Amino acid sequence: MEEGLFITLEGIDGVGKSTQAQLLVEYFTEKGCDVVHTFEPGGTKLGQSIRRMLLDPENQQLAPVTEILLYAADRAQHVAEVIQPALAQGKVVVCERYIDSSVAYQGYGLGLSVDMIAAVNKLATDGLEPNLTICLDAEPETALARVGGDRIEKRALSYYERVRAGFLSIAAQNPQRVIVVSAEGLETEVAQRVQRSVVGRLAQ
Repeated sequence: MEEGLFITLEGIDGVGKSTQAQLLVEYFTEKGCDVVHTFEPGGTKLGQSIRRMLLDPENQQLAPVTEILLYAADRAQHVAEVIQPALAQGKVVVCERYIDSSVAYQGYGLGLSVDMIAAVNKLATDGLEPNLTICLDAEPETALARVGGDRIEKRALSYYERVRAGFLSIAAQNPQRVIVVSAEGLETEVAQRVQRSVVGRLAQ
């Protein structure tokens, strides 16, 4: 069976990942592809419970290492239950967030070891990497005006500036996989940039 295609969308909170993921799903569907749209954390039934723990504003006592391990546990179940089976069936998987988010948020944002995060996630995912990652980029002050204020979103602007820098650093280190796309402007304008980026990279 033909191998599937794994595309992730990354970026800080408020840049429009969910909207652009849905529009990308619609694009691939119109092209006749069988597409799975999923997200992290919470892309499985078990993951939904983990998501509630991670994002509940009352759980301020979560230690940074606990946080990274909970995300990894969510990801392990997600890969085993959703992503890997879909890819094995030759489907296109469009996923909001993946390992890059852990590196950016807990590594660059909280100061945890990037090597440790990579090792934990290699175990959680059995080494599965995306074929292509679209990193939606916007100024944190602009993007955060659109979010609702869960436990992560309540962190300081300086934290999100570190996270954004983390995403841009990841992109610079992985130019064959990661494409940075401006999230500024109308949703349709951003969608056109995303689609052009995806088509251009897949044509190479």
